[in-house]
Amino acid sequence: MFRGLRQRLIWSQVLPLILVLPMMGILLVYSLEAQVLIPHLARTLQGDSRLLAEISSAEFELWGDPILFENLISRVQMGEDIRVMFLDNQGALLYSNDPEDTPLKGTVLDLPGLPNALSGQEIALTNYSILNVNNVYVDVYEPVLDTNLRVVGIVRLSYQIGSIYDIFRQLRWQILLALGIGLALSLIIGTWLAVSISRPVKEVTDAIYGLATGLRNDPIQEKGPEELRSQVRAVNFLVQQLHSLETSRRHLLANIVHELGRPLGALRSAIHALGQGANEDPELMKDLTKGMDRETLQLQYLLDELADLYDKSLGGLELNREIVDTSEWLRSTLVSWKAVANDKKIEWQEQIPSKLPSICIDPIRMTQVVGNLLSNAIKYTPSNGTITIASGTELEIFWLSVTDTGPGVQPEEKEKIFQPFYRGDTGRRIKQGMGLGLTIAHELVMAHGGEISLQSEPGQGSTFTVSLPLKLS
Repeated sequence: MFRGLRQRLIWSQVLPLILVLPMMGILLVYSLEAQVLIPHLARTLQGDSRLLAEISSAEFELWGDPILFENLISRVQMGEDIRVMFLDNQGALLYSNDPEDTPLKGTVLDLPGLPNALSGQEIALTNYSILNVNNVYVDVYEPVLDTNLRVVGIVRLSYQIGSIYDIFRQLRWQILLALGIGLALSLIIGTWLAVSISRPVKEVTDAIYGLATGLRNDPIQEKGPEELRSQVRAVNFLVQQLHSLETSRRHLLANIVHELGRPLGALRSAIHALGQGANEDPELMKDLTKGMDRETLQLQYLLDELADLYDKSLGGLELNREIVDTSEWLRSTLVSWKAVANDKKIEWQEQIPSKLPSICIDPIRMTQVVGNLLSNAIKYTPSNGTITIASGTELEIFWLSVTDTGPGVQPEEKEKIFQPFYRGDTGRRIKQGMGLGLTIAHELVMAHGGEISLQSEPGQGSTFTVSLPLKLS
């Protein structure tokens, strides 16, 4: 019954009213009856009884004469439903307008308010309670005094209601009608709220199933309460991320096929040439083995990038930090890349201070960062171009910059340059690499608590700057 969100929301609106409104209705009816109706009847009877007592006090010498009593009742004009009794100063019945009381004439009556009235007190009694709504009565006792203020008799006025419902029937039906309208409105509003909340939840659920089954990847329209809108935004972000991951996966597979196919094709050609007798020519043999070594090195780079990508997919990069001599580490890192740049006829410039402060880093990981930046610079810098490596410290920050004179980066590509598998338009017919080098460098620098930035203008080269804190926070 309460398994669905819609049912729970509806009952959350209706159930409190079902419990509260009847109780409020009963309390309202009881308050009106006990505080308004019954006191009003009692005050009316008390007024009539005082009038009878005052008249009787003026003619107390005739007290006990039935003619006097009938005359008093006619003069006051009592209602037909009001029962009037005249009692003597001992509580014996002298007269009653109810014929059923005729056998009791002259009998001392045992009435609950009589002792108080015989002592000279005015008293009004009722038996009404929330548990007693049938045969309710109101009894008023008024003492009749002589000139010496002695009680000569008692005037008793009674009004008996067959059922309090006979008087408050219309009010009770109005209250029940109001309760019914309140419940109906609550049910309508609760249903509307439940539908307005459950529909977006169902759409989000269907979207998640659609993502899981691959049937949809379009965003969901934001609507409903703010909490549901936030949930929809989260699902839309998930849709976007999954779509991006799927696109990246396809790019990765295409890049792997391309990057593996080229060196493997070259290796097969070299092996085929060796099988045809190329090993008999020492010069050709040297060129073939050198080319095979270059292609296997390219495969090694590919495996390293894939390994780093795998480490990143596991949820973080583990660092083995240690205190290193920054100057010595940096120069040893640059040696091999300087040779590669010289082979390509690229001018190599170093602007590194002779003494740099020590820094706590993972030297292997940071060597990989520098290598990725230099590899990228060498790749896109033409022959006779220039690569400049500079470093220094500023405000507890160690910085390292790699500047090339390559084609630069277009403004719209700057935000994408560190994304996985992205390779900018450099004007080349064949784009080398898988587009992971800068992504991996960015992740490693971030893992060290640093930043990496790019400054570039089309046709004027690029400058990548790495900033690392000298002290661990």
